[in-house]
Amino acid sequence: MRIFGYCRVSSKTQLEGNGLEAQSKEILSKYENATMYMEQFTGKTTERPVFNEVLGKIAQGDMLVVAKLDRLARNTVEGIQIIEGLFKKGITVHVLNIGLLENSSMGKFFLTTLLAIAEMERTTILERTQAGKEIARQNPDFTEGRPKQYTVHQLDWGIELLKENSISQAAKKTGISESTIKRELRKRGLTTEEIRKDIESKL
Repeated sequence: MRIFGYCRVSSKTQLEGNGLEAQSKEILSKYENATMYMEQFTGKTTERPVFNEVLGKIAQGDMLVVAKLDRLARNTVEGIQIIEGLFKKGITVHVLNIGLLENSSMGKFFLTTLLAIAEMERTTILERTQAGKEIARQNPDFTEGRPKQYTVHQLDWGIELLKENSISQAAKKTGISESTIKRELRKRGLTTEEIRKDIESKL
Protein backbone atom coordinates (compact mmCIF):
# COMPACT_ATOMS: atom_id res chain seq x y z
CA MET A 1 0.00 0.00 0.00
CA ARG A 2 1.34 3.40 -1.00
CA ILE A 3 0.74 6.30 1.40
CA PHE A 4 0.24 9.84 0.12
CA GLY A 5 0.52 12.68 2.64
CA TYR A 6 -1.12 15.97 1.64
CA CYS A 7 -0.46 19.32 3.37
CA ARG A 8 -2.00 22.67 2.57
CA VAL A 9 -1.70 26.24 3.83
CA SER A 10 -3.80 29.23 2.83
CA SER A 11 -1.26 32.06 2.97
CA LYS A 12 2.30 32.88 1.92
CA THR A 13 3.25 33.60 5.53
CA GLN A 14 2.30 30.05 6.46
CA LEU A 15 4.42 28.78 3.59
CA GLU A 16 7.42 30.52 5.11
CA GLY A 17 6.53 29.54 8.67
CA ASN A 18 5.57 26.33 10.39
CA GLY A 19 2.22 25.57 8.75
CA LEU A 20 3.41 23.05 6.16
CA GLU A 21 6.22 21.78 8.37
CA ALA A 22 3.89 21.11 11.30
CA GLN A 23 1.42 19.19 9.12
CA SER A 24 4.21 17.21 7.47
CA LYS A 25 5.76 16.26 10.82
CA GLU A 26 2.41 15.12 12.15
CA ILE A 27 1.79 12.89 9.14
CA LEU A 28 5.33 11.48 9.05
CA SER A 29 5.16 10.70 12.78
CA LYS A 30 2.33 8.28 11.93
CA TYR A 31 3.54 7.17 8.50
CA GLU A 32 7.28 7.61 8.11
CA ASN A 33 7.24 6.12 4.60
CA ALA A 34 4.56 8.53 3.30
CA THR A 35 5.26 10.48 0.11
CA MET A 36 4.54 14.12 0.95
CA TYR A 37 2.80 16.68 -1.25
CA MET A 38 2.46 20.33 -0.22
CA GLU A 39 0.87 23.47 -1.62
CA GLN A 40 -0.61 26.88 -0.91
CA PHE A 41 -4.30 27.14 -1.64
CA THR A 42 -6.88 29.70 -0.53
CA GLY A 43 -10.66 29.34 -0.37
CA LYS A 44 -10.90 31.81 -3.28
CA THR A 45 -8.82 29.62 -5.58
CA THR A 46 -10.48 26.70 -7.33
CA GLU A 47 -7.38 25.13 -8.89
CA ARG A 48 -5.13 22.97 -6.72
CA PRO A 49 -2.45 21.58 -9.03
CA VAL A 50 -0.61 19.61 -6.33
CA PHE A 51 -3.80 18.01 -4.99
CA ASN A 52 -4.89 17.21 -8.53
CA GLU A 53 -1.49 15.54 -9.03
CA VAL A 54 -2.16 13.38 -5.97
CA LEU A 55 -5.59 12.39 -7.29
CA GLY A 56 -3.97 11.47 -10.60
CA LYS A 57 -1.41 9.19 -8.97
CA ILE A 58 -3.30 7.58 -6.10
CA ALA A 59 -4.98 4.27 -6.91
CA GLN A 60 -6.95 1.39 -5.43
CA GLY A 61 -5.36 0.05 -2.25
CA ASP A 62 -3.50 3.30 -1.51
CA MET A 63 -4.06 5.66 1.42
CA LEU A 64 -4.38 9.45 1.54
CA VAL A 65 -3.39 11.09 4.83
CA VAL A 66 -4.12 14.68 5.92
CA ALA A 67 -3.68 16.33 9.31
CA LYS A 68 -7.19 17.81 9.41
CA LEU A 69 -10.30 17.73 7.24
CA ASP A 70 -10.02 21.47 6.49
CA ARG A 71 -6.59 20.80 4.92
CA LEU A 72 -8.31 18.54 2.40
CA ALA A 73 -11.15 20.86 1.39
CA ARG A 74 -12.59 24.34 1.80
CA ASN A 75 -15.52 23.09 3.89
CA THR A 76 -16.89 19.94 5.47
CA VAL A 77 -19.34 19.16 2.66
CA GLU A 78 -16.62 19.37 0.01
CA GLY A 79 -14.37 17.22 2.18
CA ILE A 80 -17.04 14.54 2.41
CA GLN A 81 -17.56 14.62 -1.36
CA ILE A 82 -13.82 14.14 -1.94
CA ILE A 83 -13.63 11.27 0.55
CA GLU A 84 -16.66 9.55 -0.98
CA GLY A 85 -15.02 9.84 -4.41
CA LEU A 86 -11.85 8.24 -3.04
CA PHE A 87 -13.87 5.44 -1.44
CA LYS A 88 -15.34 4.57 -4.84
CA LYS A 89 -11.78 4.12 -6.14
CA GLY A 90 -10.91 1.78 -3.26
CA ILE A 91 -8.73 4.34 -1.48
CA THR A 92 -8.49 4.64 2.31
CA VAL A 93 -8.44 8.10 3.89
CA HIS A 94 -6.88 8.92 7.25
CA VAL A 95 -7.78 12.32 8.68
CA LEU A 96 -5.51 12.40 11.70
CA ASN A 97 -7.77 14.46 13.96
CA ILE A 98 -10.80 12.29 13.08
CA GLY A 99 -9.61 8.79 12.37
CA LEU A 100 -9.17 6.17 9.67
CA LEU A 101 -11.94 6.33 7.11
CA GLU A 102 -12.63 3.28 4.96
CA ASN A 103 -15.42 2.24 2.64
CA SER A 104 -17.03 0.28 5.46
CA SER A 105 -20.03 0.67 7.74
CA MET A 106 -17.86 2.47 10.31
CA GLY A 107 -16.32 4.72 7.67
CA LYS A 108 -19.75 5.62 6.33
CA PHE A 109 -20.92 6.27 9.89
CA PHE A 110 -18.13 8.81 10.31
CA LEU A 111 -19.10 10.47 7.04
CA THR A 112 -22.76 10.62 8.06
CA THR A 113 -21.74 12.21 11.36
CA LEU A 114 -19.55 14.75 9.58
CA LEU A 115 -22.38 15.57 7.19
CA ALA A 116 -24.71 16.17 10.14
CA ILE A 117 -22.13 18.47 11.73
CA ALA A 118 -21.71 20.33 8.43
CA GLU A 119 -25.46 20.82 8.15
CA MET A 120 -25.60 22.06 11.74
CA GLU A 121 -22.79 24.52 11.01
CA ARG A 122 -24.59 25.76 7.89
CA THR A 123 -27.87 26.19 9.79
CA THR A 124 -26.09 28.06 12.60
CA ILE A 125 -24.47 30.44 10.11
CA LEU A 126 -27.83 31.08 8.43
CA GLU A 127 -29.51 31.71 11.78
CA ARG A 128 -26.79 34.17 12.79
CA THR A 129 -27.08 35.94 9.44
CA GLN A 130 -30.85 36.24 9.78
CA ALA A 131 -30.54 37.44 13.38
CA GLY A 132 -28.05 40.08 12.26
CA LYS A 133 -30.43 41.27 9.54
CA GLU A 134 -33.32 41.49 12.00
CA ILE A 135 -31.23 43.70 14.28
CA ALA A 136 -30.15 45.82 11.32
CA ARG A 137 -33.76 46.23 10.14
CA GLN A 138 -34.56 48.02 13.37
CA ASN A 139 -32.45 50.91 12.06
CA PRO A 140 -34.77 53.26 10.08
CA ASP A 141 -32.03 53.77 7.46
CA PHE A 142 -31.63 50.04 6.82
CA THR A 143 -31.97 48.84 3.23
CA GLU A 144 -31.66 45.31 1.87
CA GLY A 145 -28.66 44.45 -0.25
CA ARG A 146 -25.74 46.64 -1.06
CA PRO A 147 -25.94 50.37 -0.32
CA LYS A 148 -26.96 52.49 -3.30
CA GLN A 149 -24.22 54.32 -5.12
CA TYR A 150 -24.88 58.01 -5.75
CA THR A 151 -23.18 60.37 -8.18
CA VAL A 152 -21.33 63.47 -7.00
CA HIS A 153 -24.11 65.62 -8.48
CA GLN A 154 -26.77 63.76 -6.48
CA LEU A 155 -24.79 64.16 -3.27
CA ASP A 156 -24.14 67.85 -4.04
CA TRP A 157 -27.89 68.33 -4.46
CA GLY A 158 -28.56 66.62 -1.13
CA ILE A 159 -26.02 68.87 0.62
CA GLU A 160 -27.42 71.96 -1.14
CA LEU A 161 -30.92 71.20 0.15
CA LEU A 162 -29.62 71.31 3.72
CA LYS A 163 -29.40 75.08 3.43
CA GLU A 164 -33.18 75.27 3.81
CA ASN A 165 -34.16 71.74 4.86
CA SER A 166 -33.47 69.27 7.62
CA ILE A 167 -31.54 66.10 6.88
CA SER A 168 -34.75 64.02 6.90
CA GLN A 169 -36.43 66.45 4.50
CA ALA A 170 -33.42 66.42 2.17
CA ALA A 171 -33.43 62.61 2.29
CA LYS A 172 -37.11 62.45 1.26
CA LYS A 173 -36.64 64.91 -1.61
CA THR A 174 -33.54 63.25 -3.03
CA GLY A 175 -34.18 59.60 -2.19
CA ILE A 176 -30.77 59.50 -0.53
CA SER A 177 -30.77 57.89 2.93
CA GLU A 178 -30.19 60.07 5.98
CA SER A 179 -27.15 57.99 6.94
CA THR A 180 -25.60 58.60 3.50
CA ILE A 181 -26.16 62.36 3.78
CA LYS A 182 -24.65 62.40 7.28
CA ARG A 183 -21.70 60.35 6.07
CA GLU A 184 -21.15 62.76 3.17
CA LEU A 185 -21.24 65.72 5.57
CA ARG A 186 -18.55 64.10 7.72
CA LYS A 187 -16.53 63.30 4.62
CA ARG A 188 -16.63 66.95 3.55
CA GLY A 189 -15.99 68.21 7.07
CA LEU A 190 -19.30 70.12 7.16
CA THR A 191 -22.22 70.54 9.52
CA THR A 192 -25.78 71.65 8.77
CA GLU A 193 -25.17 74.76 10.91
CA GLU A 194 -22.18 75.76 8.78
CA ILE A 195 -24.16 75.26 5.57
CA ARG A 196 -27.04 77.45 6.82
CA LYS A 197 -24.66 80.16 8.07
CA ASP A 198 -23.09 80.23 4.63
CA ILE A 199 -26.39 81.00 2.90
CA GLU A 200 -27.34 83.56 5.59
CA SER A 201 -24.10 85.44 5.03
CA LYS A 202 -24.97 85.79 1.34
CA LEU A 203 -28.44 87.30 1.99
